[in-house]
Amino acid sequence: MTSGNRTDLRTQLQELYGLSCVPLYGTPRNPDRKTYGGKVAQIARAFGTPLMPWQRYVADVALEVDPATGRLAYRDVVLMVPRQSGKTTLLLSKMVWRANAWPRQNILYAAQNRLSARKKWEEEHVAAIEAAKPFRGRFTVRKTNGDEAIRWRNGSRHGITSNTETAGHGETLDDGTIDEAFAHEDGRMEQAFSPAMITRPQPQQWLVSTAGTGKSVFLNGKRTMGRELIEAGQPSTLAFFDWTVPLDEHGKLTMDPGDPATWWSCMPALGHTVTEEAVRSEFTKMDLAEFCRAYLNVTRLDIVEDDPNVPTEQWPALADARSQVGTEIAFALDITPDRQWSSIAVCGPRSDGRLHLEVIDHRPGTDWLVARARELVDRHQPVAFGLDIAGPAGSLLVELEKAGLRRPADPAQPERGQLAIPTTREVAAACGAFTDAARQDTLRHRDQAQLNSAIAGARTRPIGDGYAWGRKSSSTDISPLVAATVAMWAHATRAHLVRDDYDPLANIW
Repeated sequence: MTSGNRTDLRTQLQELYGLSCVPLYGTPRNPDRKTYGGKVAQIARAFGTPLMPWQRYVADVALEVDPATGRLAYRDVVLMVPRQSGKTTLLLSKMVWRANAWPRQNILYAAQNRLSARKKWEEEHVAAIEAAKPFRGRFTVRKTNGDEAIRWRNGSRHGITSNTETAGHGETLDDGTIDEAFAHEDGRMEQAFSPAMITRPQPQQWLVSTAGTGKSVFLNGKRTMGRELIEAGQPSTLAFFDWTVPLDEHGKLTMDPGDPATWWSCMPALGHTVTEEAVRSEFTKMDLAEFCRAYLNVTRLDIVEDDPNVPTEQWPALADARSQVGTEIAFALDITPDRQWSSIAVCGPRSDGRLHLEVIDHRPGTDWLVARARELVDRHQPVAFGLDIAGPAGSLLVELEKAGLRRPADPAQPERGQLAIPTTREVAAACGAFTDAARQDTLRHRDQAQLNSAIAGARTRPIGDGYAWGRKSSSTDISPLVAATVAMWAHATRAHLVRDDYDPLANIW
């Protein structure tokens, strides 16, 4: 978030909520939209825990109503706050409101594992609802293992689930909450929740957590995506809130972690339910890195498992900001699984024989891709345009063909500029070839932030005896890496279509 945007957000939140501790990245309140946030605040008061200013801000934004549809404006909410900020009160009030707002709502809560979810549900959710007079006689509680649920009189159900690939399967889901998301090292919970929500009129998924470590691949990816969306300022169905402290370009703190001014800048519950004395005590007795994770909401990167298939060690030495493609080229595109970001990359040999890799487009959304692909083909007449149809970008195949980028009629005799579509085995071979090229010093890149970030956060998934880049298991947007890899493969497999009279520098991207 730029300093100007954050200043505007600070002014808005101070005026609306008296909130001076603003998130480093936060979706602003749209005053033109109605919100159910006030209803959630009423529920919280019924529990005897009125919402703090930061909680009211999040509730108001997350539960805004799109005036065009009359339904919730946001399908996804990502909330990152330091420990002991009061997220349980907010989540419980939100779930109870949801259960009573409409009949027959299915609400599921998940934590680190099923045992943790059961403990939180029974000791805090059930206990608070049973103690609140306004809800007496309106619900029953079932505690049978495997069928735990608060069943409301209107048919709504508030239960728990486990962190498995089948969580939430077999039933529709209106409201899913993934708490303590730092403990989830992959996206299996979200992958289980999302299909169960697709037929519901206004589903919403909440991802809530304090910062994790380098092993928190799923959460780190969501954090990166949310920050990029806020920076881009593009309309989105994701509401994102991240209370933390700024880091420099090397990932180091720019503020003193022991200074109370730092605490006041990123701990929205300070002065409400948390005191300076309590935080000072934690700072004195805790490991510094863990204190920064827990109370400054900074990802702890000293705990990480490196993927041996990703050439992270060799990558910095392969940077050449002045690198230029020297002969003919191939393009490829890729899309993130959530379709929020897309990339186009180019690959071709340099004059010294090494391969040149470059990301030429990395933008939000997908609506620009087909037209841009057509433009690049017309302007540069590449040997091929790579497309992994087994991934998210496969949905563009029909539109690309309509735009004139076609598959070869005879796969054994492709023509120049046609689509190059790898099989699953060829995707694995392409990823292996990428790693080999990096380790054997046969490629160069332009030291671009998008590609560097993709390499730093990439993880792989097995394919037979090989591997492919894991779009869902990586901690950041790896569409630049996937596009570059497919472009390299497309160039290698269509190199026989090179023309002697082509000047790749006649036009620029």
